[in-house]
Amino acid sequence: MSIDMAQCFEHIITGVGEDVRREGLVKTPARAAQAFEYLTRGYGQDLDELVNGAVFSSDSDEMVIVKGIEFYSLCEHHLLPFIGQANVAYIPNGKVIGLSKIARIVDMYARRLQIQENLTREVAEAVLRVTEANGVAVQMNARHMCMMMRGVGKQNSEMSTSVMLGAFRDSQNTRNEFLQLIR
Repeated sequence: MSIDMAQCFEHIITGVGEDVRREGLVKTPARAAQAFEYLTRGYGQDLDELVNGAVFSSDSDEMVIVKGIEFYSLCEHHLLPFIGQANVAYIPNGKVIGLSKIARIVDMYARRLQIQENLTREVAEAVLRVTEANGVAVQMNARHMCMMMRGVGKQNSEMSTSVMLGAFRDSQNTRNEFLQLIR
């Protein structure tokens, strides 16, 4: 069964007491549906297709870090945005991944209904799967509109999450090096 999202947004707008026939709102249900499809486009993406073979042989065995990858996601509890930055590192094990693919992996998982804790883990596990690295570390900081715009209303709060796999979990020195380099 196909759901007409524009019709759903029409019900939401009507539900808050607005008239969807009002000039400024006539096309809003369709625009909102298109925006929501875009914001959740990660569901239609596949990791292997996204990486598209951009994993290359390499003798490098030193930590690779991509810092400050901005992301936008939607909280699965309130459908409100959370916005932040990801820092992703891996220790190659005979393979490296194209630089832009790491940012694309972050985007693919961020563009789903999420909680930040799961997003962090999904990115780490995806990078590990495609690179077969000796270790992967992902650290994310984000500001959550569900905490800022409603409820407790804390404007300056920020959430930080991290996932350490392989060498980053097993070696305190490796973990410390990563954490120092992303500061």
